[in-house]
Amino acid sequence: MALSPRANDVFLHNPSTVNGATADITITTHGSDWYWAVCSVMTVATLGFIGLSFTKPRTHRIFHYITSLVTMVAAIAYFTMGADLGFTPIAVEFSRSNPRVHGTYRSIFYVRYIDCFGTDKKDARVITTPLLLLDLLLTAGLPWPTILFTLLVDEIMIITGLIGALVVSNYKWAYYVFGCAALSVVAWTLTITARKHATALGGDVSRVYLICGCLTIFLWFLYPIAWGLCEGGNVIAPDSEAVFYGILDLFAKPVFGALLLWGHRNIDPARLGLHIRDYDEDPAIHGGVHSGGYTDKSNPTDPAGSNGTDGAATTTTV
Repeated sequence: MALSPRANDVFLHNPSTVNGATADITITTHGSDWYWAVCSVMTVATLGFIGLSFTKPRTHRIFHYITSLVTMVAAIAYFTMGADLGFTPIAVEFSRSNPRVHGTYRSIFYVRYIDCFGTDKKDARVITTPLLLLDLLLTAGLPWPTILFTLLVDEIMIITGLIGALVVSNYKWAYYVFGCAALSVVAWTLTITARKHATALGGDVSRVYLICGCLTIFLWFLYPIAWGLCEGGNVIAPDSEAVFYGILDLFAKPVFGALLLWGHRNIDPARLGLHIRDYDEDPAIHGGVHSGGYTDKSNPTDPAGSNGTDGAATTTTV
């Protein structure tokens, strides 16, 4: 007996009605299928990045952990959107004659903003773009005050994008401008300040930073265009919107992560100012560790751990 292919019945379980309002400009099964596909890619990438982390000592896994969290959060966001959840119907500002975008209420997937900090609704940008930025800024070895400032500006960029998407009137475009201004600040940090720091750290660091940084800047300047065509202007259909944002996210997250981790394969995090110590290297536990050995701290009055022997530290090699 031949098996018939299983149809996408998500809309039977999750209709496009929320709080009494029904979105008549929303995704179809084609858009839902695309979201499931992107969710699958994000999931595979997450497992791959986590798996690669086990090839490194725990003190060298920071970029693997950050990058895997980016794709993990994105996978959850795309699962939610593929299930036709995490959205609210918002009255469109511009009514179009095109039957694919003709209607009163358009689905706005707020889950994209809640999951990550960004300017589009489909990327869970509230979490993922700060993590992507953290990957780049740590690679460049920027000081923590600059990193924190840039991450907070990035949050402003995302939150204003969400607010603008939920505003019905033309005041949404004010928030669009605020978001673009914040994006410009982030772009300045990446292209000027961080690039100089990365160059000073050596050719290998500079190379991975330029590759990943240029890819990020190029893609991030496309997100406001997508927002204007989708949430803002109601120009393209939600299915096309899903493809637009999905392609951007595939390059901005799994492809970015693969390039970043490949570039970091021979870079010691300590060169970037990341002096990370594992539990078995903690002096409070093992009496002090230095150069692969334990310093004798049996005499608490002797800061050198020399037991009174001419100030020379006694080291036991393990």
